[in-house]
Amino acid sequence: MARHHETGKRGEALAADWLRQHDYEILEQNWRYSRAEVDIIARKGDALIFLEVKTRRSQKFGHPAAFVNPKKRRFLADAAQEYMRKVGHDWIFRFDIISVLLIPSQPPLIEHFPDAFFPGLL
Repeated sequence: MARHHETGKRGEALAADWLRQHDYEILEQNWRYSRAEVDIIARKGDALIFLEVKTRRSQKFGHPAAFVNPKKRRFLADAAQEYMRKVGHDWIFRFDIISVLLIPSQPPLIEHFPDAFFPGLL
């Protein structure tokens, strides 16, 4: 597995653990629809949350959350719509981003951005 894939998988695992520690129920990981993949689908209370996890080993090229571009947001929105149709979800939902920095010889830095974007406001 390429190093960037290993970094991404480690970041997703850390994000899922962080979410569990903060009372989120993980429903799906790496859920795919068409060309889109939702890293984590979780629930907290009545809210269904679609999470994109961005992991980097440095901030040399910018903050990890900045890499969730409009194209990625559209793919996530399409996948979320299909997931909600599939499970019959018709109540609260949101799109969050989790940023994970894995800087060598430092503890992982995890930042959660609830309601990071909303479809139609891309």
